Amino acid sequence: MIEELGPGVTGFEIGDRVLVGAITPCGQCRACLSGQLSQCGHGEGYEAIGGWRFGNTINGAQAEYLLVPHAQANLAKIPDELTDEQVVLLADIASTGFSGAESGNVRIGDSVVVFAQGPIGLCATAGAKLMGASLIIGVDSDETRLDMSRRLGADVTLNQLEVDVVEKVKRLTGGGADVAIEALGTQETFENALRCLRPGGTLSSLGVYSGKLQVPYDAFAAGIGDYRITTTLCPGGKERMRRLMEVVKGERVDFTPLLTHTFSLDEIKEGYRVFGERLDGALKVAIKP
Repeated sequence: MIEELGPGVTGFEIGDRVLVGAITPCGQCRACLSGQLSQCGHGEGYEAIGGWRFGNTINGAQAEYLLVPHAQANLAKIPDELTDEQVVLLADIASTGFSGAESGNVRIGDSVVVFAQGPIGLCATAGAKLMGASLIIGVDSDETRLDMSRRLGADVTLNQLEVDVVEKVKRLTGGGADVAIEALGTQETFENALRCLRPGGTLSSLGVYSGKLQVPYDAFAAGIGDYRITTTLCPGGKERMRRLMEVVKGERVDFTPLLTHTFSLDEIKEGYRVFGERLDGALKVAIKP
C-alpha cells in the first residue's frame, strides 16, 4: 500500500494497493528500450546484475516500508477484487516460473518436462499448461511437491529416486520432450533436462548455477542436434505485473495453495526455519508486516 509518493510519480494516490516486481527496470536505458527489461542497466557494470535491485544494490522487501526505485515504471495497481495473497507470488516466483515456459516457446500440443517442483518449478508447470502444452511431466523427489505439481497442471509426475527419469520421459514422449525446463540450478538437473530433449528441442533454464557447469558432448548430440538453450531472469516492470494479475483475475490460475504458512514480520526467523526445513509440508511462507 502506498504510504508516500515522490516527485514525478503520477497516476497513483496515497493508500493505493500496488504490486512491484522483484526486478525493477528503469524503463529508459538501452536494455529497457530494447525490450530486455530484466537486464536493465547492463553496460553499466556487473554490480547492477540487470534490474535486480531489491536486496541486492538497495535494501530488500522484508521490512515494514520499502522505497521503490523508478516507481513510475514499476508500480502496478492491484484490482480491488484480488487479495494480497492472490498476487504476492506474482512479483517474483510466478513471473520467473512462467518465463520458463515463455522463453522455451512452448506451443499448443508440446510435450514439456519440468525438473524440480519447488515454487518456481511449480509455476513453470502452471505456465506450460497455460501456453497449451498437451503433456506436462513434473520431476521431483518430494511427494508433497509432486502432488501440488499435478494440482497445477502436470499430467504425469516422476520421482527421480524411483525411476530412470530420462528413459521414462523419452518413452512417454515418443523420443524426447519438445521443451525441458530446468528450475533448480545443478549439474545433474541441467544435464538430465538436456538428455530428455528430442532433436531440435529447447532447454529453458531458470536455475542459478554456481561453480563449473559442463555440457557433455553426447547429451549435446556433439553440437549437431539443433538444440536450443535459453536462460531467463525474472521479468519485471509494471506491465508484466499487470498482465500476471489479469491471468489471476480471469481465474486462469490460482497460486494461493502454494502459500502454506503465514508469519508476522516479527516471526520471520521461524518462517525461514519452517521453509528451510520443509516442515509441515511447507511450500511457500508468507510474511505479513
